[in-house]
Amino acid sequence: MKYAFLYVASVVLVNLAFAVIGPLTLPGGYVWSPVALVVGFTFVIRDYVQRAIGHWVLPAMLVGGMISWAMAGQDIALASMAAFLAGELLDWAVYTFTRKPFSQRVLISSAVGTPIDSCVFMYLLGMFSVPGVLLMTASKMVGAVAVFYLTRRRELAAQQA
Repeated sequence: MKYAFLYVASVVLVNLAFAVIGPLTLPGGYVWSPVALVVGFTFVIRDYVQRAIGHWVLPAMLVGGMISWAMAGQDIALASMAAFLAGELLDWAVYTFTRKPFSQRVLISSAVGTPIDSCVFMYLLGMFSVPGVLLMTASKMVGAVAVFYLTRRRELAAQQA
């Protein structure tokens, strides 16, 4: 249950961060939020939650969304809930049905889920642009790549032992 609590807390904290830390306007008028750097870890935490409690991760996602609605404001919460629902459900499906080692499921499921999450979130907040989505997706993948690297090393070490 500690991972489920951590997941719900991360969903709420990310939404609060989006509400407090506004997006940056980049050269060319594109928009990017530095909060995207920590959203990728939320996707990975979800993978740990699913490994621990299975499909009960879906109600945990909804709880995080409902708390965010009350705390982060309706615009951010609505965009976030829709983005999490679309992106995390794809992430969940890939993680669930891919029979690869944990490290690879983390990386593949994040690679599928984060672009959808970014598109939906930015579109609903009226900030959609292809460069902005690419930058937000790449930012989110930082967490997934870091966890992939660390868990893959552990998996390989366990195989050699």
